[in-house]
This record gives sequence, structure tokens and C-alpha cells, in this order.
Amino acid sequence: MLATGEKKRGTKLFRLIVIALMFMAITLVYVWFRISITKIDYRIAEEMHRGDSLLEENRKLKVETATLKSPHRIESIARTKLGMCYPERDQVIFLK
Repeated sequence: MLATGEKKRGTKLFRLIVIALMFMAITLVYVWFRISITKIDYRIAEEMHRGDSLLEENRKLKVETATLKSPHRIESIARTKLGMCYPERDQVIFLK
């Protein structure tokens, strides 16, 4: 049979092991959370960069659209490539 002193020492050792295991588990959970947060931060940074790129592309496309819709450009193409010209007065028909 174990003596009272040995029982106390065994109980203290058991408590110390349980406390150490709990500390290690808490530390592992903390590290796992920090790694998860870091991954999320990287994903947020990537998406923000992607958003900036899309905004820049959108701006360029708006400029290109405005350039392509320019009346001067359309008139120039109509005259040079299509051989069009303004109609004479008698070619214009007004509808009511």
C-alpha cells in the first residue's frame, strides 16, 4: 500500500501533468487560430488587389467605350471606309 506522502506526491504529479496538458492544448488552439487569421488576412489582401485590378480594368474599358462612341470617330469611319456622306435636302423625309 502507498504511504500518505506518496499519495500526495502522486496526486500533485497528476495535477501537474493535467495542467501541462491543458496548457499545451490551449497553446495549440491559439497557434491554430493565429495561423487561420493569417491565412484569412492573405486572402483579404489578394481579394483587395484583385478588386483594385478590376476597378482599373473597368476604368480602361469606360475610356475605350467613350472613345469608340465618339461621334467624330463614327463620322470618320462612315465617310472613309463606308463612303457615306450627308444627305441632300431633297433626300431627307420628315415623318409626322
